[in-house]
Amino acid sequence: MHVSIEENTDKNLDKRYHMSDNRNDPVSLYMFVHKNQDDSAFKAFIPKLKDHILGRLLGRDYEGDMYGDLEFTDDERNTVRIAGEQIYCCKTVQINYMTYNIRRDADTINTWTYLDIMVTSPDSTGPNGKPYWYTRVIAIFHAVVSLTHPELEGMAWSQTHMDFLWVRWFGMEPGRYRHGLWFAHLPKIGFVESTDKYAFTFLNPVQAIRGAHLIPAFAKGHSSALLPAKKSVACVLNPNEEDDWLNFYVNM
Repeated sequence: MHVSIEENTDKNLDKRYHMSDNRNDPVSLYMFVHKNQDDSAFKAFIPKLKDHILGRLLGRDYEGDMYGDLEFTDDERNTVRIAGEQIYCCKTVQINYMTYNIRRDADTINTWTYLDIMVTSPDSTGPNGKPYWYTRVIAIFHAVVSLTHPELEGMAWSQTHMDFLWVRWFGMEPGRYRHGLWFAHLPKIGFVESTDKYAFTFLNPVQAIRGAHLIPAFAKGHSSALLPAKKSVACVLNPNEEDDWLNFYVNM
C-alpha cells in the first residue's frame, strides 16, 4: 500500500518508520513456537530473536542476516529478558523515505496485502555486489526487553521497547542471468531455501528503505521445494497454499 505525502500529514513522517506500540494482540512466545514446531519457518525462532536483540543492544554491525561475524553463545542469549515472555503483534508498519524528486513519502507494509521490502545490501561493492536485498515481512512485532550482558553492566535490567520484523529472505537468481537497463531485464529473485540457516531472521524496521513491488514470474511456475511445509505461516499471502512462486521480478 502506497501512502502519498499529500494524503498523509501525520507528523510520523518525520521519523524513519512508524508502528503502533499497543498491546492489544499479545503472543505468548513459547506457546507460539510450540504450536508451530513442525513449521520450518520457526526453526531456532527464539535463539534468532535473542541474537537480534543482543546485536542491537550491544551495538554490533548489521550484516544483512545477522549481527557480526560470530554467533552468540547460549550463555549470552540467557542474558536476554523479554518481559512477560510475550511479544506483541501489529498489522502494519509505515516506512518513510525520500523520493527521487526530494519529497517525503511513505509505504505502509501490511502483512495481509503488501509485505515486501528492500534493504541496503552489505555486499554492494565488488564485481558481483548487489545494491539491495529483498525480503518478505511475515509478521510485525514489538516487545519490552532487557539485558544483563556483561558488556552492558551499567544498563543491566534497564527495560527497552524494541520493534522488529520477522522476515523471509529472497536471493538473487543464480547463474548467468543479467539484469538492468543495458540488458533490458528486471532483477530476478527467489526465496532462499528454508534449509538455509538464515532464510528466516529478524530485522530492525529502520533498515527498511521502502516497500518493493515484486511480480511473480508466472512462466516459472510454483514449487514446494523452497519451503517443504504444509500451510506454513511464511505463506502469508496465500495461507491455504502449500507452495510458492519459484521466481519474482523486481519492478524498477
